[in-house]
Amino acid sequence: MFVVPYLIEILTPRRAVPDRFEEQMNLFADKYRRIMDSGCGVTIPDNPMGQPRYSALESIGFNELGIDPEKIVLNLNTFHTKEELNGYLNAAAEMGIRYLLVIRGDGGPRLPKLDPASIGGTKSIATSIDLIRYINSEYAGMFITGAAFNQYNPISFETDRLEQKIDAGAKFVITQPVIANDSNVDLLEKYKTTVVIEAWMSSNVDLLYKSVRRPKDERAQGFDPHENLKMLHDTYPDSCIYLSMLSFKQAWSGVLPKL
Repeated sequence: MFVVPYLIEILTPRRAVPDRFEEQMNLFADKYRRIMDSGCGVTIPDNPMGQPRYSALESIGFNELGIDPEKIVLNLNTFHTKEELNGYLNAAAEMGIRYLLVIRGDGGPRLPKLDPASIGGTKSIATSIDLIRYINSEYAGMFITGAAFNQYNPISFETDRLEQKIDAGAKFVITQPVIANDSNVDLLEKYKTTVVIEAWMSSNVDLLYKSVRRPKDERAQGFDPHENLKMLHDTYPDSCIYLSMLSFKQAWSGVLPKL
């Protein structure tokens, strides 16, 4: 499905620092162009950690950046009003965006919550399953939706939710950062869907485990992100790799084996 060897994550500027707006927008644009020029794809989170940020579409539009529909994946979560959600989806379709990673996301006091009933949900909160189903129903044929898979959760719970996401129309799956060989990730093979493996590219392994809300285990001992990436290529040779926390202060040719 993905024509690029890597999807590289970059963040949009935070709304909380308006005095640095242009500086941060220029930095976003520089990173975006570097990713595209390298032959990789870009992936852009949606208000990660509950921090209000400028949207991917705002940041791309402000900088007048080109869009290659095969090389960009936008995240979309449930912390929007229905009006915001539809406006975002309509704008994304007009700009030629195809791939959406749909997640529940990180909430916060400064972010609105999507009314579950407004997108056909039946629970007290809107879920990623509800949102995937809504997009594939109301915007049929416009987007290719993907789902997250957290291999650190109890596996029976996580695979049940994944099956519901696939039933709702998810066509690809992106894991949480994979360290060493992980039998839970290997289970994804049976679903016959496109799997993108996430690689943690920082040596700060403590932050990784904090982000997945799990205590460190033996896989964290002596963690080397570059050696881990090589192992992931050996274990999942046909998978696109999602790179989080990749440094832009280094040459990538000696770090990313598939470039």
